[in-house]
Amino acid sequence: MSGAGLPQAANAPFGHSEAAKPRAWANHASAVFVTGTDTGIGKTWIAAALLRSLCAAGFRAVGMKPVAAGFAPGTNVNADVSELCDAGNVDAALDLRNPYSFAEPAAPHLIAAAAGVTIDIARIADAYARLRTRAGAVVVEGAGGALVPIDRTHDMLDIAAALSLPVLLVVGMRLGCLNHALLTALAVQRRGLALAGWVANALPPRMALLEHNVDTLTERLGLAPIAIVALGEDPAFDAARLAMLGFAR
Repeated sequence: MSGAGLPQAANAPFGHSEAAKPRAWANHASAVFVTGTDTGIGKTWIAAALLRSLCAAGFRAVGMKPVAAGFAPGTNVNADVSELCDAGNVDAALDLRNPYSFAEPAAPHLIAAAAGVTIDIARIADAYARLRTRAGAVVVEGAGGALVPIDRTHDMLDIAAALSLPVLLVVGMRLGCLNHALLTALAVQRRGLALAGWVANALPPRMALLEHNVDTLTERLGLAPIAIVALGEDPAFDAARLAMLGFAR
């Protein structure tokens, strides 16, 4: 990864750059923004596993999905939102957990425009702040990939930036993931956000040379994965892994 205009050398670790350090880490040491290299690569599964681990470790933990599109069959609630709700141990109103929800599964900026709705980051920030008064740990999950638009000028990373949250990146390990992961990490860095960690999710069918691809990302990102998992497993985040993400007492 090289070329004019990049903020660092090709082999410099993303996680160790000055630009990657968040300006307000200390104020948000028990919250994280979960994003991914694409849609359908296991963000909700990882976010829910993280919430269950936080609960088991004694935290009051709540999940938040600021924008969700697509309702579970026969309901008026998004399935990801329900999964995050079930994984936490804090009671909070649905409109705080999920300020914007749309019935149709489509790109948020398109479905919001069709519904005549403006996705207001200030409203999301207010809901997040209210969740923080109820919980010691908050796991915020984006929709789709990191740069999915929410309106004509903003995207998912603008939500993470508004909340000053470190980022946990879920990498769907399949052909093309190196490019997707490194581009996402670069986008995170250029927003002045911290890449707190990443998870290698081995999607079926298992990709060729999986371990070598994980090694390549470890070298390029400057961070070993917090976990290497296969879809369907129930990853448990121990105290050391939780501390790596800022969840420490």
